[in-house]
Amino acid sequence: MKLWELFLIAIGLSMDAFAVSVCKGLSVTKVSFKHCLTAGAYFGGFQALMPLIGFLLGISFKGFVESVDHWIAFVLLALIGGNMIKESFSKAEKMEAAFTFRAMLPLAVATSIDALAVGITFAFLSVKIVPAISFIGVITFILSATGVFLGSKFGAKYKSKAELAGGIVLILMGTKILLEHLGILS
Repeated sequence: MKLWELFLIAIGLSMDAFAVSVCKGLSVTKVSFKHCLTAGAYFGGFQALMPLIGFLLGISFKGFVESVDHWIAFVLLALIGGNMIKESFSKAEKMEAAFTFRAMLPLAVATSIDALAVGITFAFLSVKIVPAISFIGVITFILSATGVFLGSKFGAKYKSKAELAGGIVLILMGTKILLEHLGILS
């Protein structure tokens, strides 16, 4: 997988975390640097951890599904992307203002479930996992920290656009993987 492809996947995966970070920024009266770092650490950490778990799961059953791995990658990315697009049109819910472990852990897990599935596709694509998860984690950290700040300044107007863009990127990457394997793209 090329660096630009990994970058697009990282951006796509981080859009859920970015959108939630924007809402967290909206929920706080006065955003501090600590708020931004907390959101970045939780979301970036889980966006790195979940693909690693998915990769390890994918490696364990890779031999059984190698003949259809490109279809699995396509379907998983298309489903994740489609769900993100659907969520981009749903009503925004009120976000709790706390940045505690109890408040952040469920959000970090919820926004990184799709990264678990992407990790499974990484196993099928023989991606070098340590650089990949590091890259995804750093991109998500930066976008999440920025999202908290932007949420406090500009409001929720970017939340749905971020989810929509992320969903489209993931669907396009899944389609590219499938078309390359089928020999339509080279």
